[in-house]
Amino acid sequence: MKLLKIIAGTLLALIAGSYLFVKMHSVDDVPVEQLTAKWMYNTSTFVEVNGLPVHVSDEGTDNSNIPIILIHGTGASLHTWDGWVSELKNERRVIRFDLPGFGLTGPEPQNNYTIEQYTNYVVGILDNLGVSKAIIAGNSLGGYIAWATAIRYPNRVSKLVLVDASGYPYEAESVPIAFKLSQNKLAKLLLRNFIPKFVIRKSVENVYGTPSLVTNELVNRYYELTLREGNRAAIKERFIQTQPGNLRQFLPDLSVPTLILWGAKDKLIPLKIGKRFEKDIPNSTLIIFDELGHVPHEEAPQKTVLPVLEFLSEKH
Repeated sequence: MKLLKIIAGTLLALIAGSYLFVKMHSVDDVPVEQLTAKWMYNTSTFVEVNGLPVHVSDEGTDNSNIPIILIHGTGASLHTWDGWVSELKNERRVIRFDLPGFGLTGPEPQNNYTIEQYTNYVVGILDNLGVSKAIIAGNSLGGYIAWATAIRYPNRVSKLVLVDASGYPYEAESVPIAFKLSQNKLAKLLLRNFIPKFVIRKSVENVYGTPSLVTNELVNRYYELTLREGNRAAIKERFIQTQPGNLRQFLPDLSVPTLILWGAKDKLIPLKIGKRFEKDIPNSTLIIFDELGHVPHEEAPQKTVLPVLEFLSEKH
């Protein structure tokens, strides 16, 4: 009897402790108005596309060169491209935006996170900004959106830059913990607003080749924009709806010059996927960065933007 009381007391203590821990790290959604002052740039605004105000930054030299549009990956925002933009804006017009479901843009009005709908947003932004044709670069999910846009709207894309892009089925070596929690039904039910900052840190470190490069400032950015009203609910739908699909069968039909950049230490989307893109896209070149991970453009922007600048200067 005494042993049973001890066990029961221990279980109650564990349950109470767990409840307090979850309660301490549960945070309500934050209205976008509370985030805009900190996370909008003087080059950014909200552009309405398909009934959704999309956070868009438009900057750089507006000359005869074709603009480049940069598309971030899951859990990120347009801020992930800061390092690249500092170099690219000296050469041409640079457009980047927060995808529906992420950053300051927030959830898609129809809860539509299919790859086709994402490509519609890309073209909608181009139309709104008066851009007839663009070079499209994207990382991870953004890379998937980039090449899918080239397939669905070939007349709007002149070149592609794919950075650790998704779109093929793959087996990850390691998945960021935040991604796991967002896809687990039980976790979503029990941990509705559970979002400790250490989970965000571990998730960002997971996609870096050198985790020690992840700063507090970087973690705070990811954390605060994750709290944007509607983003946590949207990411679950993103994972459900934006799966590898039939569009990849058209990759061999792509005729646009394509630069593929890949971090050899990518534990989420393995390098063999990058090699498959190179094999399947006729006019493509793969460049591998041995020491970098899944977001090489963010981890080492000055190094990874160099082949992009060279690629943009080439006449095809």
